Amino acid sequence: MTDWTPYTQRAKTWFEALRDGICAEFEKIEREAGSDASFQYKPWTRDAVAGEADTGGGVQGLMKGKVFEKVGVNVSTVHGAFSPQFAASINGASVENPGFTATGISLVAHMANPHVPAVHMNTRFLTTTKAWFGGGADLNPPLPYDEDTADFHAAFKATCDAHGEGYYERYKAWADDYFYIPHRKVHRGVGGIFYDHLECAPPESDGSAGWEANFAFTKAVGETFLSIFPQLVRRRMGIAFDAAQKQQQLEWRGRYAEFNLVYDRGTLFGLKTGGNIDAILMSLPPEAVWS
Repeated sequence: MTDWTPYTQRAKTWFEALRDGICAEFEKIEREAGSDASFQYKPWTRDAVAGEADTGGGVQGLMKGKVFEKVGVNVSTVHGAFSPQFAASINGASVENPGFTATGISLVAHMANPHVPAVHMNTRFLTTTKAWFGGGADLNPPLPYDEDTADFHAAFKATCDAHGEGYYERYKAWADDYFYIPHRKVHRGVGGIFYDHLECAPPESDGSAGWEANFAFTKAVGETFLSIFPQLVRRRMGIAFDAAQKQQQLEWRGRYAEFNLVYDRGTLFGLKTGGNIDAILMSLPPEAVWS
């Protein structure tokens, strides 16, 4: 079986660098707003199960500021074995082959001003008997602006078009389908892109060309997020809002919480693999209402 360890390490190093760039930019926005808020970082170690030794862990980054009411940027790298019940649901895993590694970055930002869109972004690299990348980004505005939606999608379309024919159409449709709340019959935002199981051939069979291409695309997704989202924040963060608009934001956040607790696969993966509870649930808003 292919030893993916060097590739996992390269992906981990990139995810950590992306985190550092994002956190620095978000702190810069806080300074522009007259706030001294900064990220606080908390390392954690994955809970081991019977028979496991070193199982990895991660670092939770959290900031509560004037512009970013609550933003979490987490990087984790974990490995071990899936439970027999969970293994069957994971690409390339089974009861007979339950081993896995996973490294990735996950970000959720809930904004103080309802005119500023909330956002989610993650990219990841996983291995079982297979190896693949996944990730994406989606915009979640309580008060949607067509200009913001168009610019967000245009940025990711340009990235997708540069890396694969049909990527944007496929991954936009996947996001529209995935980020949907069936019991509410509404989407949780205005979409973006979502991709998974972007599989990599074993390096010995293609000289790692497939891995390199998929890694390049995944890095571009992260770079695109770092480019476009701060633009949208700066565009809207100074707009005045009233009590009714704040109430609309809080009600929308309730829908966001429902999706993440009921349908989100990343939440389930973290809980099923012994992840850090605080880091997993950092996606939940700091305040929400259900009318």
